[in-house]
Amino acid sequence: MGFQDTPEEWQVTETVTPFTGNKTSVRTDGVVMPDGSVHNRDYQVHPGSVAVLALDEEGRVLVLRQYRHPVRQKLWEIPAGLLDVPGENPLHAAQRELYEEAHVKAEDWRVLTDVYTTPGGSDEAVRVFLARDLSEAEGERFEVSEEEADMEHARVPLDELVRSVLAGDLHNNCLVVGVLSLTAAFAGDGVDSLRPADAPWPARPFEA
Repeated sequence: MGFQDTPEEWQVTETVTPFTGNKTSVRTDGVVMPDGSVHNRDYQVHPGSVAVLALDEEGRVLVLRQYRHPVRQKLWEIPAGLLDVPGENPLHAAQRELYEEAHVKAEDWRVLTDVYTTPGGSDEAVRVFLARDLSEAEGERFEVSEEEADMEHARVPLDELVRSVLAGDLHNNCLVVGVLSLTAAFAGDGVDSLRPADAPWPARPFEA
């Protein structure tokens, strides 16, 4: 089977939630350590996210440039968004995000990779999809607001994004993981070996 992460849960003596926001919250758990001592661990409770690496017929990746206030930068990213409904099918959420952020639809969907973005400080889990066979979505464009109102769009060759990642010029987690994972897939068993779009996701179980 090779290396794999395994479920485990250490005893929690107490849990408090000092902050609750619109989509996420902060939780403090008193966790029993292997030596029997108890130490507090603060972390963000997150509903989970999906991201889409959309690859067109010319080998270009659809990317977006958006302001991210916590890091005070405009970052190039791939379309992504929250799992707004508990138990929501992540494929449906990814299709929605691709439509809303880029007005694009895709016929071929596969799971590219699953990651925990910052497991030392958040329980956020992200499923990154590979979407191919792209075309313009039907109907009117989704009306964007707030940071998304200033969003820029581009299609960039995959190898150019890889070079920019390795040069330290691109920093968005989902973009970095997505382009490097796709490059590894091309160099390995090919994208046809990737998991199907409805593959199980233990971090965020869902109904098909």
